[in-house]
Amino acid sequence: MNILWETVTSSFASFIHAVRPEHLTKTVRYRSKRMILDSIGVGLMGSTTPVFDIALQYCRLYSSVAVSSVYGRPGMKLSPTLAAFTNGVATHSMDFDDTWHPATHPSGAVLPALLAASQMLPPSTKPNGLDFLLAFNVGLEVQGRDFHWLTWLFHAHTCTFPLRFHPPSVVGTMGSAAATAKLLSLSMTQCAHALGIAASLAGAPMANAATQAKPLHIGNATRLGFEAALLAARGMEANPVILDDIPGCSGFSAFYSVYQPKPLSTPSDHHEFLLEKQDIAFKRFPAHLGMHWVVDAALSVRNLFINYAGSFSPSLIRTIVLKIPVSKYINRPFPSSEHQARHSFQFNACTALLDGEVGLSSFTESSIHRQELRELLDKVVVEHPEDNVANFDKMYGEVALLLHSGDVLTGKCDTFYGHWRKPLSRESLLKKFRSNASHVLPEEKVETIITMVDNLENMSDSSQLACSL
Repeated sequence: MNILWETVTSSFASFIHAVRPEHLTKTVRYRSKRMILDSIGVGLMGSTTPVFDIALQYCRLYSSVAVSSVYGRPGMKLSPTLAAFTNGVATHSMDFDDTWHPATHPSGAVLPALLAASQMLPPSTKPNGLDFLLAFNVGLEVQGRDFHWLTWLFHAHTCTFPLRFHPPSVVGTMGSAAATAKLLSLSMTQCAHALGIAASLAGAPMANAATQAKPLHIGNATRLGFEAALLAARGMEANPVILDDIPGCSGFSAFYSVYQPKPLSTPSDHHEFLLEKQDIAFKRFPAHLGMHWVVDAALSVRNLFINYAGSFSPSLIRTIVLKIPVSKYINRPFPSSEHQARHSFQFNACTALLDGEVGLSSFTESSIHRQELRELLDKVVVEHPEDNVANFDKMYGEVALLLHSGDVLTGKCDTFYGHWRKPLSRESLLKKFRSNASHVLPEEKVETIITMVDNLENMSDSSQLACSL
C-alpha cells in the first residue's frame, strides 16, 4: 500500500508536482502578475525601514554563498535563504502588502523565496518566466486551500480575523515550501516531505502584531518554506500525512482546534485556482487592511463636515463614534509607535479626519504624537454592532461626528477602493508601484521592472527579474 496515493497530503503533493503552465487561465495570470508587481514595490519601499536594516545587518553576518539580490540594495547579495528572509521582512515591514480572503498576506510569503531560488540555480536549469509564474501560483493555491478549510469550519463563515497564530506564519510557510518545491522540480514524494518539514517550521503568535517582530513572520515564512524544500530535495523525510486529520496525532491541525481537510483536485480534473474565484486586496496606504474601511468612512464624513462648517474645525466636534468589528489587536485607542499606529482603528480614522488623507508620512513619530491628533483621539468612542463582523468580506466601517450643536454627521464604507470587490485600476496600481520603487531605484530601473512583470511569461530566464532589483 502506498500511503502517498491515498491521503490529503498526497493530493497536495500530486498537485504541486503535476500542475503545468497551461493550467493557468488568463485571469489567474493577470491577477498574479499584479500581485508580483505590487509585492516588489512594497518590498522596495520596505527596504527603507529600520526593521529591514536590523534584519539585513543580521543576515550579512552569515551569508557565505552570496548569490541572491536584496530589495533596495543594488549590487548587494546574500545567500539564497537569507535573501528570501530579508526581502520577506521588507515586504511586511510597513504592512503595505496584499491581503487575501481568508485573511493572510500571500505574496510576501512566496515571492522572495522564488526570486532568491531563481538566482541560486545554475545557468543550465534557470526557470523561465512561465515556470516562475506557475510556481508563484502553486504557492498561492496551497496557502488558500489550507486556510479555506479552517475558515469554513472554525469561523463558520463569520469571523476570519486571526486569534492565535498570524496566518502567513502558518499557511505562508506551507505556500513557500510548495512554490519552491515546484520551481526546484521536486518529485511528488519530495513535495510531500517538503510540506511535512514546513509544518515543523511554521507558526508565530498574534501577540507580536503591531511590533517590529511582526515582519519577521513573513520573512520566516518565505525563508523556512524555502529551506523545507531544500531539505526535502536532499533526502530529508517528514510525516507523509502532515495535512491529514489523524486521530491522536496532530499534524497541521496543531495550529487550529477544528480541522477537517479536503483533498486537492488534480489539474486533470479541471482544477480551478482559488485566484480565479477570489481576487486580491491591494492597500492604498501602509496599514492593516481593516484600517481602509474606517479611513474611507472618515474621509466621507469629513467632506460632509466641511460642507456643514465651511472648514474642518475640531472644536465643533463633541464625540467621534467608530462602528467597527470586535478585534482586540487593531483596537488601539492611543498608539505610541508606528507599528501600533498601523494597527489602530482610532488613529487611522482621526488622521483621515484631521489631514484629509492617510499616507506614508502619517506614521512618522512627529505625526503620531501631534497634540491636535491626541485631542481628536480623546473624543473617540468605539461601538461594535452585531452585524459588523470581523471578516474582510463582510465588515464595514462607520464614522459618526456628534457635534456640540446636536447635529450628527455620518460616513460609512462597505467596500473601499482596492478591495477585491473594487479592485485598483492598472493606473492606480502602477502609481503605487512607481511611488514605492522610486524611493530606492532610478526611474529607468522602475520602468524596467514593470515591463519585466508585464511580459513575465515570455522571459527565458526568470532570474533577470531578481537581478533587476
